[in-house]
Amino acid sequence: MNRLINLAVSGALLACLAGCASTGAPSDARAQILALDAIWSQAAMEGRDVDRVVSYWADDAIVMPPGSSPLVGKAAIREFVAKSFETPGFGISWKTADVVVARSGELAYSTGTNRVTFGGPDGKQVVVEGKAVAIWRREKTGAWKCVLDIWNDSVPPSPGNGD
Repeated sequence: MNRLINLAVSGALLACLAGCASTGAPSDARAQILALDAIWSQAAMEGRDVDRVVSYWADDAIVMPPGSSPLVGKAAIREFVAKSFETPGFGISWKTADVVVARSGELAYSTGTNRVTFGGPDGKQVVVEGKAVAIWRREKTGAWKCVLDIWNDSVPPSPGNGD
C-alpha cells in the first residue's frame, strides 16, 4: 500500500513539475534570455559568423541603430551585420544588466550596455560606449527571439586604445 501511495505522490509531483516547466515562469524566462543574450554577444564579438549572429533576431525584427534608419526584417539586418563585420577595426560586445518578463510569459525586455569599436577616418580606433534596450518574444516553438533592438551612445565617441 505504501508503495502505491509513494508511486501516486511521485506521479503527481512529476506532473506538477512538468506543468510548471511548460508555463514559462518569468524567473525561468529571465534566466533563459540572460543566457541566450550572453551567447549572442559572444558570437557577435567573434565576428565571424553573420548567419549565427542574425539567428537571434525574429524574422520580423526591427533594429534601430544610432544615426540610421530602422532596419526591418532579417534580410536588412543581415546586410547591416555583414557590412559591420567588414568595417576595419569593428568590434561589438554587450552586457545585459536586467530582463523583465511580462506576466503572460510571451514578451520580455532587456536593458544593458554595449561597446562598439571601429577605425576612425584618421586611422585611430574609435570606442563608443552605449546603452541598449531589446524586446524579446517567445516564438511558437518556445524559443526566445529579439524583435526590437535599439541602442544609443552613453557619451560622445572618443579615440581609444582598443581596451
